[in-house]
Amino acid sequence: MNLGLYLLVTICTSALTIVGCATQPGRITADLPGRYIPLTKPIIAVGDTQEHNATGFPLHQEDGAVDSYVEVAQRPPEQPLFGRRLLEWAIQRHPNMPLLHLGDVVDMSCQTEWIRMRRIFETGGQPKVILPGNHDGLLFGIFNHDLITDYLKGEVLEWQRGCRQTSEADDIPPSSDGKGPALNKRMFLQKYIEFLATGPHSHFGLKSPQRTKDLKDIQLAWVNPDQEGFVEKVDANLVFGRNYATSFIVQKLRLPPAADASRRVTIVGIDTSQLSVAIGVLNMLAGESPGDTGRILDGQGRIIETYVKEAQRAGEIVIFAGHHSWNQLDAGSRSLLAKIMEQVDNPLVYISAHTHEGWWAMHRLGNRSLLELNVSSLADWPVAYRRISFAYDPAAKRIKVSADLMPMTESPPQSDNEILDAWVQQACTELEVPLETIARRDQATVTAQRESRGTLFDWAFSSFEGISDAARLNLYEHAHSYIDGLLDVIMSTHGNLGGQVPELEEVTVPGFCVAGSVKACAAALLSMQHSDLPTSIESYRKKAFFAYTVGEQWDDIQDPRAKAYMTCRAAISAKDDFDMTPEDKRPGTTEERRRNRDFFRAEATVGMD
Repeated sequence: MNLGLYLLVTICTSALTIVGCATQPGRITADLPGRYIPLTKPIIAVGDTQEHNATGFPLHQEDGAVDSYVEVAQRPPEQPLFGRRLLEWAIQRHPNMPLLHLGDVVDMSCQTEWIRMRRIFETGGQPKVILPGNHDGLLFGIFNHDLITDYLKGEVLEWQRGCRQTSEADDIPPSSDGKGPALNKRMFLQKYIEFLATGPHSHFGLKSPQRTKDLKDIQLAWVNPDQEGFVEKVDANLVFGRNYATSFIVQKLRLPPAADASRRVTIVGIDTSQLSVAIGVLNMLAGESPGDTGRILDGQGRIIETYVKEAQRAGEIVIFAGHHSWNQLDAGSRSLLAKIMEQVDNPLVYISAHTHEGWWAMHRLGNRSLLELNVSSLADWPVAYRRISFAYDPAAKRIKVSADLMPMTESPPQSDNEILDAWVQQACTELEVPLETIARRDQATVTAQRESRGTLFDWAFSSFEGISDAARLNLYEHAHSYIDGLLDVIMSTHGNLGGQVPELEEVTVPGFCVAGSVKACAAALLSMQHSDLPTSIESYRKKAFFAYTVGEQWDDIQDPRAKAYMTCRAAISAKDDFDMTPEDKRPGTTEERRRNRDFFRAEATVGMD
């Protein structure tokens, strides 16, 4: 069924599914006092950066009306230009702390998105680990745009168009040879393993996986010879062909020990984003996002169990981590993990992301308690991350999880305004640009972008590919509204920083720009008229190529004032967008709801009962 027709029927006949919804987890009761001995030095945990390619072929999420169907499909224009600088800020502010990324590194699974994020990861020398999310090489992670096409032809196809360079014609067939502009799940894992093997914190003996002629799939099993390395073991299964979404990676991590720690702490990093074709089709037909539900298939489960048994024999404390929250795992996966967790002789802790919300929760697994810390997003408000360490009371057999909400000033923030104040004090005050100027411009940009959104009916109707030139024109017009927001941000950036940042003066513009400066070219593009489909397509491609060209050069800028400016605007615009979003549509939910779910809590304990 055509996606547009399917969505139109779904909109008219069923309740709309919102990504990120889950069963309410249990609240944490008052912590018991104890004599907790530090076991680890802190690590940094982040989630859901969702780097987005905003300049490719205009897909339907270019119209913010899609947010009525799928939560957070469109973000403010500052996010695709500046959002990755939030992660860079966290990396560079904690140079001696290993970083655990809990998944959804990218958004549409574009090669360009991964390249930009890898560049950010490489800005710091500390070890970094990624636990894949549902956006990381899998079907947009939003809805099942192309699963049936994938199944029939064996590779990612139609949705690659959103990852294309903008100069390509609409009718060029997407590549099915694995060399196109998009990444499927297996390809993403290959890119990540290559990063581990060759990056600035490369691991001795870990090889980038390559397919051989006589091997259909790739099985990787690696043990780190460095007994102090953050990554202890990696096991992966990379599946070629139509079942690529069943690929997985499991990672065993050694947390840096505290001085005189009595026991080592191991994190078992789980890949919760396995998907079989049959499951995906059923989800699509039910109007649900297949990526919203986490899954762990049996082959991965056996490796997880092996890791746990190894850690138990070594007397280590075992912590579990994965992208999806506990209640967002399907029943079979929860059952599989619960049986493995029964074998663990220390209190149970699980760290997750995916909700974009963040909270603490206590679950019951038979007679055992499971403490869960859910980390909020760096793409949507509340843009924050956690600094995590572990302590243990051997007499009471209780674990204390300390997880400061970051960024912070003198103490962890206790409200949304204090989170924003922490970003402002750490990033915005490093600038010569008045904060009021930045705040006014971002509010105006976000307001204009939100007011330009179409209706949900128009968005669904536009997804009928080839139904009429009028429908295609509607699609491009909404894409213009969004790309104009990017141009506005580019103009204001060069206007605000002016001659303060010499690297900005070195940014070159595409050859079609008559005016030589970035600001002049952006202004000329914004004034272009497009009354019919051909002129609309032509002007959109020029705008998108200009924004792509400038953005790529911005990523090379190392001036600390420019970095601070970009970080500042990403945080402020995320808060503006949050404040302008109706309460029932907010990706990070309301501050009151998060407070009721202990979002601002900095530590919690769990015992064996």
